[in-house]
Amino acid sequence: MQSPIESYLRRLHAELSELRTGRPYQGIPAMAGADPEDFAICLATVDGYVYEVGDADTEFSIQSVSKPFTYGLALEDLGPEAVDEKIDVEPSGDAFNEISLAAGSGRPANAMINAGAIAATSLIKGSGGRKGFDRILSLYSDFAGRPLAVRESIYRSELRTGHRNRALAYLLRSFDVIERDPEQGLRNYFRQCSVMVNARDLALMAATLANGGTHPVTGKEVMGIDSIQRVLSVMMTCGMYDDAGSWTSAVGMPAKSGVGGGLLAVLPGQLGLAVYSPPLNDHGSSVRGVAASERMAADMELHFVRAARMGKSVIRERYDLTEAPSGVRHNDEATAVLAEHGHRAQILELNGDLLFAGAESMVRAVSALPDEVELVILDVRRVDEVGDVALTMLCELRDELAAARRRLVLIEAEGSIADAVATGRNDVPVFGTRNDAVEWAEEWLIAVHGARGLVPDVVQIPDFPAVGPLEPGQVAALEELMEERRYDDGQVIRRVGQKFGGIYFILSGKVATTSTQHGHRFRHATLGAGMTFGEIALGGDRGQSLRVTADGRVQLKVLSAEAIERLEQDTPELALSFWKAVARDAYTRVEQNFREAAVRERDQTLDE
Repeated sequence: MQSPIESYLRRLHAELSELRTGRPYQGIPAMAGADPEDFAICLATVDGYVYEVGDADTEFSIQSVSKPFTYGLALEDLGPEAVDEKIDVEPSGDAFNEISLAAGSGRPANAMINAGAIAATSLIKGSGGRKGFDRILSLYSDFAGRPLAVRESIYRSELRTGHRNRALAYLLRSFDVIERDPEQGLRNYFRQCSVMVNARDLALMAATLANGGTHPVTGKEVMGIDSIQRVLSVMMTCGMYDDAGSWTSAVGMPAKSGVGGGLLAVLPGQLGLAVYSPPLNDHGSSVRGVAASERMAADMELHFVRAARMGKSVIRERYDLTEAPSGVRHNDEATAVLAEHGHRAQILELNGDLLFAGAESMVRAVSALPDEVELVILDVRRVDEVGDVALTMLCELRDELAAARRRLVLIEAEGSIADAVATGRNDVPVFGTRNDAVEWAEEWLIAVHGARGLVPDVVQIPDFPAVGPLEPGQVAALEELMEERRYDDGQVIRRVGQKFGGIYFILSGKVATTSTQHGHRFRHATLGAGMTFGEIALGGDRGQSLRVTADGRVQLKVLSAEAIERLEQDTPELALSFWKAVARDAYTRVEQNFREAAVRERDQTLDE
């Protein structure tokens, strides 16, 4: 099933493909012929999952998107104090190639404009037998998670036409910001701008920044958290040049654009975003890249003010119905159906905040479920904050499941999720407890995958499993001793502490067994037609251990304590056979209860 996030990105890509303003950068001849129709959007999470639409494999030169990474390497090599002596961290408000140096010191305003980037590149020295640029290229490759390379034709074109950058380099040399011959640092700068990447590379590079410097796929720690903090701070205030204020207000993510058409944005702790589209606006940034970033920040609530928490998975546990059955006792045929098909109903317990990152991890997990899963049960009772983007994703998930003839089921007593998701063209059952949801799911699976009439509405005494080992004549003799009783919905049939009152045979309807602990009533099991209760009270001094209540209208036959006493006196052989059958049936139920107890105990507090 296609993820709602993929669906959203495809719609956004199709819509923004119609933007025709701007043109590819003409200042570097080797890049002037870039195809204006190329367009890719990639989003990478901090656990390494990449969503991509469009021309995600098309390579382009990284250009100024390289600046944060080289700046980070300088910080790693020299420390912030030494780097700050050469490069400031203040927004310049100038264009990317402005000749903007501080009066007196000649220090560039920041490392995101060309002057500061050239200074940062000049700070990178050779080490361990590797030249300075080799270390830069190795760092970029580690951030991307694959080997990257320089496009020599673009490098030579930059070398021939980069007169303004050459002037900046010599100005920096005149102030001793660059302390040696500026030509080597300048060539390294042109080379780093000529490194070829694709949109997927940029998304993973951004996700590595978002992940505190550790690549989300390779697991390699590429850069320390202190350097990452400084890099992202400067990107936030300076990365979009003279458009930084508008960007921070509208998008609210540290970002960097390049004249090659690439744009990278970072939501710390959650994701990296990359867009590639060559046509540029007046600020030297991709027209479609800016538009896509603004739309996604608004639609997915990616602005740092709204999405400030770490993007960890909200999935607490995941299991199917075979691992966590309800307390309903089913007949042998229905039990066999659930054993075979219980895996078709998956329960996902969520916790924490359901903002973009949490919702993304949830819908990704649901989208990856096998096609044979027909019921997706989301338990959202432990969810704290819920964003609008999460509600939108859940509604889209509901509709995607319905289109595939699958169903979303919700466990939430009341709240914004149920209000949003349960209303719409596709029905979503909502339950207040896990046990209620599982009971419904079991009935649904039995109805869909079982034979017609598998769970009968009415069961006669000869068909009860509890008397299955007896001969027909013995069953008839027992039935003659029984009395019929009827109860209305909610009426108490047995109270806790009552002495043994006989064995109750449910002919039709259902009963619920409950107990009270610490002032809370807990539901233990639901019994239906063909099942019995009451026999456990015979084995304890305290009598009835659970309260039994009619769940709807109920018809019973009762073999009372007095009738059993007469049976034992008049026909002891029949009484012995009867007790053996009852004991066998009771043992089967106790064994089932032990299997289910752990699951029910975990959920009792929330269920009430």
